[in-house]
Amino acid sequence: MVKVYARVLCADMEYKTLCIDTTASSSDVVRLLLSKFKMKHRDPNLFYLTMEVWVRKTGIPIRTIMVLDDEARPVELQSCHPKGDSKFLLQMRRGGLVKVYDSCLMAGSLYKSLLVSERTTAEEVVQLVLHCYNSSDRGSKYSLYEVCPIKNYERALHPHELPLRIQQNWPSPEHFAFHLRRNQEGTHQKRQLPWTCQTDMTGHLNFRLNVSRNELSPAAIHSPTLKPSYNNYENCFYI
Repeated sequence: MVKVYARVLCADMEYKTLCIDTTASSSDVVRLLLSKFKMKHRDPNLFYLTMEVWVRKTGIPIRTIMVLDDEARPVELQSCHPKGDSKFLLQMRRGGLVKVYDSCLMAGSLYKSLLVSERTTAEEVVQLVLHCYNSSDRGSKYSLYEVCPIKNYERALHPHELPLRIQQNWPSPEHFAFHLRRNQEGTHQKRQLPWTCQTDMTGHLNFRLNVSRNELSPAAIHSPTLKPSYNNYENCFYI
């Protein structure tokens, strides 16, 4: 059990007592606190723990403050000091605002402004937007896009890219934006090849089409019912 002073989350509440085991890390404690305060839409990367320790060597207590890394285990650290000689405090890092257009989640919504850290990834930003709507959807169903309408440019961010750092490098921030989009089902499926490859007795490769004679007719090849071999993408609308 640890006591965490978390006035950075709620000025009216001095501390929160958490029942955690020895395996819980600092990052686990941060997420648990955000959940307790019903702030799952807040970026956990903005917060970290410090440990305040009072050392009594010469009779006069000396205060030491340690910044805990994400993997530090508060319960183990607390057990290394006499009861009452240490306490944990929740601190907040500086971040930046990222605006995400999210009409794919709610037609009447324009965008969400999220305060995130520089180390927050695209997939974490997607999850934060979903938390704003209390959505139970998996984050993998969505992608974050970098969009510049005046240049007719857009690209899907890799899940591990850092949106805030990308935004800081935009030459004209007013012309760029982040859009949340739902991934189309089947766009990542492997294309089925219409032939098979076999090796004969001499080691030569032989290719054989996996279609019937009727399927090779010009009428069948140009039939409007055949599915195209390219991906279909939704039309893009910009505000």
